[in-house]
Amino acid sequence: MKSTMPSLKKTLGAAVLVSILALILANELWVLTQQGREQISTQTKTSSQVSTTTTYTPSTTSSAYTTTPGTTTSPNSATAFPVEEYLGSGGSSAVFNPADPAFLSVADGGVVLRLTTPAGTYSSVYVVVNGTSIEMKRQLKWSGYEMWYARVDGVGPFEYYFVLATSEGRRVYLYNTTERPLFNFDGVDRFPQVRWVVGSVGYQIFPDRFYNGDPTNDLLANRTDELCLNAFSTSRPAFSNWSDPITPLHCCHQYFGGDLKGITMKLGYLKSLGVDMIYLNPIFLSGSVHGYDTYDYLVVDPKYGTQEDLRNLIIRAHDLGIRVIFDFVPDHVGIGFWAFLDVYEKGPSSKYWYWFTIYKWPFKLGDSSAYRCWWGFGSLPQLNTTNPEVRDYLLNVALYWMDFGFDGMRIDTPTDLLGAKDFFRELRALVKSKYPQAYIVGEIWDLDPSWLKGDLFDSLMFYSLGRGVLLAFSSGKITGTQAAEALSVFYASIGANVAGMGFNVVDSHDTSRVLTDLGGGRLGDKPSYESIQRLKLLTVLQFTMPGMPVIFQGDERGALGDKNHFDEQRYPIQWDQLIPEVYNHYLYLTTLKHTLPGLNTSIIRVLYSSDDLLVYTRGYNDEVLVIANNGLIDHEVQLPEGAWRVVYPAGYQAVVVNKIRVSPLSALILVKE
Repeated sequence: MKSTMPSLKKTLGAAVLVSILALILANELWVLTQQGREQISTQTKTSSQVSTTTTYTPSTTSSAYTTTPGTTTSPNSATAFPVEEYLGSGGSSAVFNPADPAFLSVADGGVVLRLTTPAGTYSSVYVVVNGTSIEMKRQLKWSGYEMWYARVDGVGPFEYYFVLATSEGRRVYLYNTTERPLFNFDGVDRFPQVRWVVGSVGYQIFPDRFYNGDPTNDLLANRTDELCLNAFSTSRPAFSNWSDPITPLHCCHQYFGGDLKGITMKLGYLKSLGVDMIYLNPIFLSGSVHGYDTYDYLVVDPKYGTQEDLRNLIIRAHDLGIRVIFDFVPDHVGIGFWAFLDVYEKGPSSKYWYWFTIYKWPFKLGDSSAYRCWWGFGSLPQLNTTNPEVRDYLLNVALYWMDFGFDGMRIDTPTDLLGAKDFFRELRALVKSKYPQAYIVGEIWDLDPSWLKGDLFDSLMFYSLGRGVLLAFSSGKITGTQAAEALSVFYASIGANVAGMGFNVVDSHDTSRVLTDLGGGRLGDKPSYESIQRLKLLTVLQFTMPGMPVIFQGDERGALGDKNHFDEQRYPIQWDQLIPEVYNHYLYLTTLKHTLPGLNTSIIRVLYSSDDLLVYTRGYNDEVLVIANNGLIDHEVQLPEGAWRVVYPAGYQAVVVNKIRVSPLSALILVKE
């Protein structure tokens, strides 16, 4: 989304984080009963501050349901589970919908089955697969509900059903009929994971502000800048030296000279940092710094270089094992877009007249009252994406750049399109038919699972996770208990396959820098010790969530910037400035992301929370344990059974059992011995 008016963004600043958490927890978790779809609305738990213990004690409840090792009895056989023992009365009160990826998905090479029940109703839940029972684990809990999961190795067809047991020994089938309900998985993965994303680290680049590798193209931006066309403009674009001060034009029309050659020159830096994927903000011909006002979708903007420079960047990146995705803006264009200029000149006689919604003609370029435009900005006329010609044009644009060598795309403001979901179904089908491992991400700030069912996007930009939950917890705006509930709502709402493909951002070109959000100050300030500790806490959470953590350029160097001051978060990266403590922290997190198998799975289990603490595991065998403390005092935490080795902070490397102490504003990462 554009940055022309900060108020237009749903910026999750520190002042509104608690309110946004309430929105996340109020988000509807979509489930389906055997009769039809119902909505289970979740509500925010208020922070009562009633926690008086600092010790986490794992559950020791024994299973109420046991199985015989090696059982291979067919699930159709009555001897497998005697009906008189397992049937109950009153219904199972559980929810399962095999057609919804939130309940059944293929992830990490296996089938993940999940079931929602009222919290505390069942002491154990089993899924019986081809006659063999698998105990399901409690994964998530929120507002009177909990979710259980089990993983079936492989992706072959199988039959299955569920058995639920209460602490009183009562056992029921789902949904408690007189015969076992029998589900069938046909072995078809209808929403395949983009596997390369699951273990990757991403990096967002805003090209004009990253690195100037070719000064000869610096002044070319002035030729096409929107301010030279817009009849309502009172300013002209400006070119600045790399360290010049910010002007009021900074968000959109103050150019610093970053380009494609500069990005190529820094690929070695990105590789050494541990980056596996680059997301490029718009690089096609446009009239601004941000590039969301496209003039020509098929032309690389000369201020960034040539098409050959782009090809070289992608080839060199691929040689280093780094994938590249582009920013696709199908909703609107700039006033210099060739088809819009044809309408401007010819009026109704233009063959592109119906590519737009024109209210009056003739008109002045930039007149928002004359045509449909994005959020009232006359510089951004919106395309009529219900017009088949427009749809075909845009679909061909997307395929053109995939053929060029990109590995996927980030879709700008997808909900603003006319006929949005129909268009993106066509887009997905077209791109995935030729490039099944293409990664398609939608810029939707709220959690909306309807876009993540297998027919639209692989992921959204998960601001609702990164800023609405992780940043809120790390800044102390919400408690650990609230964070645990929000995480549960979030991950219960999407499939495990989607979780593993998550585009996990904590900031971007559209928000303030996280170090600024955490109290580090504005551009040019020196961040405090506390702000850096909070940044470390936040990024441990970001890097240990399922999916791909995405770093906004410069965060790893300790960059600062307040969005509300002319988008200073986009200020050019000052390559002679670095906070070593911050850089080394990011470098170690990327190493852990690449080397700990549990972090490269699609499963998270929330174990425990309190006012200050958030404790969760990663991996199907709970092999990675994360303990986060956002409080100002240390806490002693009792560990799950067994020996654990501390791998974060770096250099700790102690093996511990039973209990461990976690310091204020810090986190621990442990792995099973």
